[in-house]
Amino acid sequence: MANSKNTFDYIIIGAGASGCVIANRLSANSKNKVLLLEAGGDDTGNQDISDIGGFVRLWGTENDWQIKTTPQQGLSEREIVINQGKVLGGSTSINAMMYVRGNRKNFDMWNTLGADGWSYNDVLPYFKKIEKYGQADSEYHGTTGELNIMECPDEPMRSEEFLNAAKEAGYKGSSHDYNSEVQEDDPSLLQFHIDKNLNRESSATAFLHPVMDRSNLTVITGAHVSKVVIENGTATGVVYIKDGLETVVCASAEIVVSAGALASPKILLLSGIGLAEHLREHSITVNADLPGVGQNLQDHIQLPIIFRSTLTLPNTTLLTGNVLFVRTRKGSEVAPPDMQINFTPSMPAPLAPILPDFGGPICIFLAILVQPFSTGYVKLTSADPMANAEVNPNYLHQKADIKALTEAVQIVRKIAGTKAFEKLNAGELAPGSANVEEFIRSQSSTLWHPAGTCKIGQDAMAVVDSRLRVYGIKNLRVADASVMPTVTTGNTVATCFMIGERAAEMILQDNA
Repeated sequence: MANSKNTFDYIIIGAGASGCVIANRLSANSKNKVLLLEAGGDDTGNQDISDIGGFVRLWGTENDWQIKTTPQQGLSEREIVINQGKVLGGSTSINAMMYVRGNRKNFDMWNTLGADGWSYNDVLPYFKKIEKYGQADSEYHGTTGELNIMECPDEPMRSEEFLNAAKEAGYKGSSHDYNSEVQEDDPSLLQFHIDKNLNRESSATAFLHPVMDRSNLTVITGAHVSKVVIENGTATGVVYIKDGLETVVCASAEIVVSAGALASPKILLLSGIGLAEHLREHSITVNADLPGVGQNLQDHIQLPIIFRSTLTLPNTTLLTGNVLFVRTRKGSEVAPPDMQINFTPSMPAPLAPILPDFGGPICIFLAILVQPFSTGYVKLTSADPMANAEVNPNYLHQKADIKALTEAVQIVRKIAGTKAFEKLNAGELAPGSANVEEFIRSQSSTLWHPAGTCKIGQDAMAVVDSRLRVYGIKNLRVADASVMPTVTTGNTVATCFMIGERAAEMILQDNA
């Protein structure tokens, strides 16, 4: 097979935030023959992808996996759709472009939980390497990377009223850049992966398109991976379906699964890697008995809190642009903040067609539970690779999560009640006089940040080691949001870019 056109050194499954970075780095050496497989289509020629205000129109289209959860008991038995990108760039091509690395304590916690070498000081150089931010390198930011990052470019979105009100409420902060030394208690402008021409900067535009002409890099779209081929405990190839035809491609060095926290565990399970009992239920040969595959599913959950506004302001181009990270529990200073509060001073233009008419101007707080106690799972429903997996995040299953969101409502009310916010506050619309717990259960939803289903660690439920190698299987790694031992405090895409950068370095080192 060495001379076959279907043999590559490296095969990467998934062209999302991590996968595109890995494809870029591995193919930089012309001696490496690299294949990138993406189930979705091309991202070029779609104005809604490049337009920073058009992404909502992509939800529910062929560019979206539209993954449904099981009925969620904690959300009044509602099924939730978790929008995930099915296109080159993955979810970086259909998301709201918010760029949040997470809290330094997230990564220090990872290291404590068994992810050796993933502390904040370990990962910071990789965050800096990938980004192009500002004019001069600093201790916390880089300027020579491929990924353009900027503070909120949407002028109508920038809200001095919110920033000043949060300070008046006691959240004074110190850095005004949550991606630098201090994240918590610091009202700030959100950062976005948007380029200098105010177009979306996805993993595809930043890391893939500039190197597509490399002769040693092959990108195949519309390739739905059905399994990784395992022979004698070694990953040797990948089976994918395109246009109804099944194709087998071989890897002489490594295979990297970067399909995301909902698809990566599904691919491993279909490949015979997971809880043996679950695999046998679907008549799948067991190649590695790893009970953690698909477990530990965590996701951020959002709750809108809406106020009537005294001002008629222009609709914002982006969903939001102002942010505050806080803790809802006293005595938890050693842990990362558990609540992210976003603020939008007027109706976001992307949501205007789908939100109800409030009969006048509004402003929106979004309370986001970024350190949930509730965890769920991904399981197979069938050995058919085209069948949907069972996805159960168990949203708000733990009462502590309800308590945190209840406290978030009180924090928002405190901010809205300040003198600095009087200019905007014409009264609370939601939850208003409604029962707060009932409001939380009926109105909360996903923030589209699933993570943790193939976690790094050294315990019985770990799936990969600290170098992202799948336990019990040679030449196979996972590199995406699924490897996070705990979900980060904030939008997860920045960390996924970083994971791709670290994974690529590890792969090149281990195959030198």
